[in-house]
Amino acid sequence: MAKYSKAAQDKVEKVMHEFKEGKLKSGSTGKKVTSQKQAVAIGISEAREKGEKVPNKRTAASKDTKSKGAAAGAHKTARKSAGKKA
Repeated sequence: MAKYSKAAQDKVEKVMHEFKEGKLKSGSTGKKVTSQKQAVAIGISEAREKGEKVPNKRTAASKDTKSKGAAAGAHKTARKSAGKKA
């Protein structure tokens, strides 16, 4: 099953077209958007406002949980052992 509806995909496509033409402005300040990631985020946000099928926003709690996974622990262990060898 698709994560994003066809309407949401179309919205992001239109926003990216505006971005590439240099016509995409940010919300409250009205400054020109220079980041491609920010342009995609704007498109997804606008699709979400219209009620299109878009995955839920990631909250700070879920970001924190992902960063504390096994990979983060393995990285710290590798660093400690590398320091002892030298």
